[in-house]
Amino acid sequence: MPTLFRPCIDLHHGKVKQIVGGTLDSEAEKLKTNFVSDHGSSHFASLYRKDSLVGGHVIQLGGGNAEAAASALAAWPNGLQIGGGVNVDNAMEWLEKGASKVIVTSWLFPDGVFSEERLKCISQLVTPECLVVDISCRRRSKSWVVAINKWQTITEFELSKESLALLAQYCSEFLVHAADVEGLCSGIDEELVSALADWSPIPCTYAGGAKSLSDLELVDRLSGGKVDLTIGSALDIFGGDKVQYEDCVQWNREHTVHQQ
Repeated sequence: MPTLFRPCIDLHHGKVKQIVGGTLDSEAEKLKTNFVSDHGSSHFASLYRKDSLVGGHVIQLGGGNAEAAASALAAWPNGLQIGGGVNVDNAMEWLEKGASKVIVTSWLFPDGVFSEERLKCISQLVTPECLVVDISCRRRSKSWVVAINKWQTITEFELSKESLALLAQYCSEFLVHAADVEGLCSGIDEELVSALADWSPIPCTYAGGAKSLSDLELVDRLSGGKVDLTIGSALDIFGGDKVQYEDCVQWNREHTVHQQ
């Protein structure tokens, strides 16, 4: 299967934004925002629905986003995944509101330490088919470790063939933001994409640094079509000038569509 373009809706304080991932901390003056949309979340959800862009994700970056997230899901029931603040107490509620899958990350790391018991619990609740594990990460020497809490807390959970095999028992997909390059439009982490293709036994979507339409071809080549690509800040619909949204739609139309 070829690499596909996966769309996103990133929410911050209830608005659709594109943010430099590495600046997502609690100090507002340090936050670097690339784009703030005048359109609500439902506008983008409806756009993706019109163009049949399945498998996209809505990410809540902090609090104050529940209403906007619900609006996006209502605009395309069972067409979008939801992440950000997802836990065992609210996962079913998000599915009932129309999410195709729930994305879980920080809740799996109480006090920054991975809990397989928590993963097993939420997997049993929503079923693996409806669960995506977010293993967004930062580089550490020659490896990558999972970063949680808006990518500001670095854990000791290292990405590897063994660790991804462990996680894959409980979910149907991985989402991986390369936090070091997220929002910079400076190029993807090619080594990480290649590693994900080698290590992941289930579908995987990579996000971070994409700066041109040719990055879809690059990810396809590096991963043998095993990894999909999200393009955010570079897209014209998010104020970017490097990638045309319609070109991404056309790419998907010309390639075999993955099952959601």
